[in-house]
Amino acid sequence: MLKSSLLLHLFFTSLVLLRFAVGSEERFCPAPSEVEDTNSKSQYWKVTNPTLSPHHLQDLPGFTRSVYNKDHALITPESHVFSPLPEWKNTLGAYLVTPAMGAHFVMYIAKMEVLSRSALPPKDVERFIFVVEGIVTLTNVSGSTHKLQVDSYAYLPANLEHSVTCDVPATLVVFERRYASLPNHIPEQIVGSTDKQPLLETPGEVFELRKLLPMSAPYDFNVHIMDFQPGEFLNVKEVHYNQHGLLLLEGQGIYRLGENWYPVQSGDAIWMAPFVPQWYAALGKTRSRYLLYKDVNRNPL
Repeated sequence: MLKSSLLLHLFFTSLVLLRFAVGSEERFCPAPSEVEDTNSKSQYWKVTNPTLSPHHLQDLPGFTRSVYNKDHALITPESHVFSPLPEWKNTLGAYLVTPAMGAHFVMYIAKMEVLSRSALPPKDVERFIFVVEGIVTLTNVSGSTHKLQVDSYAYLPANLEHSVTCDVPATLVVFERRYASLPNHIPEQIVGSTDKQPLLETPGEVFELRKLLPMSAPYDFNVHIMDFQPGEFLNVKEVHYNQHGLLLLEGQGIYRLGENWYPVQSGDAIWMAPFVPQWYAALGKTRSRYLLYKDVNRNPL
């Protein structure tokens, strides 16, 4: 009898504890869900809404993953500094690469608000824009217009009058550099989208490559879209005279720059000086995609 009473007591005690636990569910902080509703987000959502600074590190004063060295820089979203872009209307910009680093080009993010408008670059400076959020309208001096949405881009030759406007908020990645002219070679305005560009052969490599500008002599730089599936990596450990400006649009991985190895994710920007050793491997469970500036078609002398 005593044994039966004890078992009955333990049974009812367990029921009370279970009821308390269920009824108190809202009293505890649940672990954050790892599942994201990607269907309602734009393609490059993580570039403009980065999750790169882990939540448990956001309260650490002074924490940043950004690094600046003489031959490379990693600029991560938690250290972006936005301020009004000179002569642009209703637009904030964050400069990620500039000649102050030793670069011969400028790379910046432009956040355009409602009814915003771009300004012209300085004299003899060419411009490349790539849309990562929203829709913008490009108009040139002849009055022709183009609607540019996410994954669309435009190259504007030096001294070509043009404007970029938008009716809703939009975010651009912008490259600018002083054009290195060649006799009898004149570049033209280019408007396109990534998905319209063919995949190119990459002998000895496994990544997918698209070049957004013509490979002909009038163009002194190109912009590449490079895609890596998880686990894929560069076969060549590159060391070359070209400079790079890079924005990771999707995914995560490891980037080697010089003797340093950096974990990188969507929204990170990188500057690579001439001859810095460089290498990338894609990690995680999704594709890595990055946008890469590279100077081309000019004698390094």
